Amino acid sequence: MKRVVVLGAGLSGLASAALLAKAGHKVVVLERNSWVGGKSRRIEVLGQRMDTGPALVTFPEVWQQFLDTYDSLGEATKTQNLEFVRLNEVGRYFYREHTTDLPVRPDHYWYQPWQKFAGMHERLTPAISKMLTTNPMSPTNYAGLGQLMRVYRGRLTTNSYLNSLRWLPEPLKEVIAIHTLNAGVAPEKSLALYASITASMATQGIHVPVGGVNEIAQKLLELCIAAGVEIRLEQQVVSVKKRQVATTTQTFDCDIVVSSVDPGVLKKLMGKPAPVAKNRSCSGVAIYAVLKQPLPEGTVTHSVVMPDDPQDLYQAVSNARVPKQTMAFVNYYRAHEIYPNEKPTVAVLLTAPSDGKHYDLESDWVRLELDRISAKMGLAEPIDNFFEDYQVLDPSYFGEWGSALGALYGETKPMWQSGPFKVPAHHNPLRPWLYRVGASVHPGGGIPAVLGGVLLSLRRLLG
Repeated sequence: MKRVVVLGAGLSGLASAALLAKAGHKVVVLERNSWVGGKSRRIEVLGQRMDTGPALVTFPEVWQQFLDTYDSLGEATKTQNLEFVRLNEVGRYFYREHTTDLPVRPDHYWYQPWQKFAGMHERLTPAISKMLTTNPMSPTNYAGLGQLMRVYRGRLTTNSYLNSLRWLPEPLKEVIAIHTLNAGVAPEKSLALYASITASMATQGIHVPVGGVNEIAQKLLELCIAAGVEIRLEQQVVSVKKRQVATTTQTFDCDIVVSSVDPGVLKKLMGKPAPVAKNRSCSGVAIYAVLKQPLPEGTVTHSVVMPDDPQDLYQAVSNARVPKQTMAFVNYYRAHEIYPNEKPTVAVLLTAPSDGKHYDLESDWVRLELDRISAKMGLAEPIDNFFEDYQVLDPSYFGEWGSALGALYGETKPMWQSGPFKVPAHHNPLRPWLYRVGASVHPGGGIPAVLGGVLLSLRRLLG
């Protein structure tokens, strides 16, 4: 039995704690906030609940593998799963004069090239899922890596690979490529794997737990409590040393530290100067609103409004400047749809520079984007005219988590470490007492990467 201290009660911290405690270790989780879930937080506006952070669940088999791993440790159990709803589409995309759903519908002029593209990549989904939970250099992954390389043919970045597909319409390439911003980086700096992930998402479908994505955090909390984890909220950690973690009020002796906090924060806690972030991932301006009335009939659950010039957006993200136009997600839920709310709600999520600034609805570029988004979606008036009340989270808010100036995924990693390729960052043999998960290794890629990273990092301890 090891004495383990987990830093942070976000999704990765809770998942780590649940597995380690179920395996028989004595686990304490220290969280500086008054809630669990980290950036995947539940807020209330006018009594209606909404979840911040990830809005969707992709590769649901990774969540199931996590539950199966939990059940296999210690006393045999069978954990009751969450109820997931599969949405009708990944999203409705608005790009210049084009509008399409993913997957592309049969009556759309992109249907045939999309079908060809999706057919090339859907068979890669099992290999990608396995890489999310297995060391990509493991011999068990060689067959999957071989499949990937036969498709990419040496074109390793998202951009270079998509540009090689002469038969794919240029606007559709942009729709596929922009998904790399889900990890905060431009397509020329990310692996071609992200093109495959877009196809996998559309073919396999995306899901939302009934009650919202924060239900995953609540489920992880339930598993932690069942396994005997001690969770301490509102605990500000001030130092991390070998075999010792100190807060403002108490010192914890331990054998293992599992860090889910930003790497810059961890370095400070270990008494080292925080690195200067040279290449920051994007931030966001997230507007969560309760609506006075539903949006027009036909508005889908997830809309994606793209900039007319994606290259300007990618350069703006890299240089931490305000883009001419941004990419916006509009997540719309009717009353009693997914959430147990009496009123419809919407989240308008704007890709923003990691500049640490405050923004509101009347900030110049936010105002322009709200008007542009509304026009693209065919609304007769600006979307904020529908708002009864709202809350804004901006780069200054996200900066409180430790990432430089609110960068959602911290400093960008080298291209070869994007996607699931985080090894050996999870665990350094020179510090056998320290394991890293979640934000500590810049997951990107959403909930599957977070949970897969936990399984990758802790495999030695769990074994």
